[in-house]
Order: sequence, then structure tokens, then C-alpha cells
Amino acid sequence: MKYNTTSAMVGKRGKRDEEGNCPIFVHLFNINDPHKTDKVPDKFLEFNNIHKIIIDGLAISYLLAGQDILINDLEYIKVKKDEYDPHHHLIISGKQKS
Repeated sequence: MKYNTTSAMVGKRGKRDEEGNCPIFVHLFNINDPHKTDKVPDKFLEFNNIHKIIIDGLAISYLLAGQDILINDLEYIKVKKDEYDPHHHLIISGKQKS
């Protein structure tokens, strides 16, 4: 699904299952660097049973404090869970402003 947004924060929520899969969140914001504010996300996306996140063609920042991934300067983001992939991948792509 495609979302018009400025930034996204991606992270793990909860514990891994016995196969190493875990719930993942993607929070969308209308500002850059939302981790520096107390801003609540504009949109909350949650995905269960994810083994790997594939980020295609986007510049990211890894936030050590919370072990989250931050993607700034977005025009839009596409987030798709591959339902038919036995490896349970979440695929994130989009377009960033130059």
C-alpha cells in the first residue's frame, strides 16, 4: 500500500516466536526526525509474523537507543507484506526528496 508521508519509523514490537518471526510496526509522520519530538504518529501500521524487513532504495538512519529505523525526507512510502512468501518478508520502498 502507498502512503503520502514525510517520515517513517520502523521497529520490532514484542518478542520473537520459535521460528524467529516477530511483530513489526511502521509509524508514519508528517515531520522529519519525529524521535526528537513528542509528536504522535499520523498513521500506525502493524504487521505480524515478520522474519525480515527489506528496504529498497531508501536512505535510512538506525536509531541505537530504541533500535528503530528512521526514514526521513519522504514523498511517499510503500509497505507490503508478501503473504505468499514462506520467509515472511516486509518490503518497504518509496521516494525521497532530493
